[in-house]
Amino acid sequence: MPTLRKDPIAQRWVIIATDRAKRPRDYSVAHAPLTQAFCPFCAGHESATPPAISQHPSGGDWQVRVIPNKYPALKIEGEIRKRGNGVYDEMSGIGAHEVIIESPEHLLHVSDLSVDQIATVLSTWQERMRDLRNDQRLKCAIVFKNHGAQAGASLEHVHSQLIALPIIPKRLAESLDGARKYYEFRDRCVFCDILDQEQADQERIVFQNEDIVAFCPFAARFPFELWILPRRHEPWYENVAHSEVNRVAEALKICIDKLNRALDFPPFNLLLRSAPFVHADHPHYHWHIEIIPTLTRVAGFEWGTGFYINPTPPEDAARHLRDID
Repeated sequence: MPTLRKDPIAQRWVIIATDRAKRPRDYSVAHAPLTQAFCPFCAGHESATPPAISQHPSGGDWQVRVIPNKYPALKIEGEIRKRGNGVYDEMSGIGAHEVIIESPEHLLHVSDLSVDQIATVLSTWQERMRDLRNDQRLKCAIVFKNHGAQAGASLEHVHSQLIALPIIPKRLAESLDGARKYYEFRDRCVFCDILDQEQADQERIVFQNEDIVAFCPFAARFPFELWILPRRHEPWYENVAHSEVNRVAEALKICIDKLNRALDFPPFNLLLRSAPFVHADHPHYHWHIEIIPTLTRVAGFEWGTGFYINPTPPEDAARHLRDID
């Protein structure tokens, strides 16, 4: 019998379509090739990209390199100008669009990196967010990884991207608003309550260590969707301690390795969710990472209703991932 589940944060409904439930082997993952004869992200090809914004280590051979996107969605130069045109509004496209090259070697997958290498990447995300939050024009930053052509990647070399925006986007605003309403009603963080319940239930947990819990969310929008949440309440990812970043790196590597083994290296999108830059208190928000394998398509019903249909109950997905050693 199908069930409808409500996300307690975004107040979004999801249909768990148990009548057409799918196991990992039921998903056909097509690996569309990303053909490139020359990779601009490899060590020795630095002249093929814009000059680096930063790199680690700062001198000598680099391990992680940050560059401006060659074809940016937004540009850092200029002033924000807003204007109306009847019922329509527009503003100048000010922001930042950066690429984090996660290895000097031509590696294709984040799971090829060691935990220490992933921790360096995660620390680089923090560094860039700390720097950009000093720009008063910018309201927030979204860090994301598109892995695989079906997930939107145009280059196969392992990398992630950061876009800083002069406005708070709709998805983040919905999450902030839902978390704020929960906090005002209960005087507690909804993310912390979710963590408590997931640890009590144990049904949807995939992996946990001293600082991090990874689980398939109760109202998962997509099959094998994973969330990585810190146990310690913190709205801003850029404020996370170095020791905690190492634990995040461990959880991230293990979770992606489990997805790879369960689903034959699926394409996926990774999203870092963090509170806006604006200097205000956000006791209701809790930074986290979402990993969404590209296994189903968003089609007419989803676009028309805002509902998602998930054919794999998160309990089944978590059980399968948890059992992979």
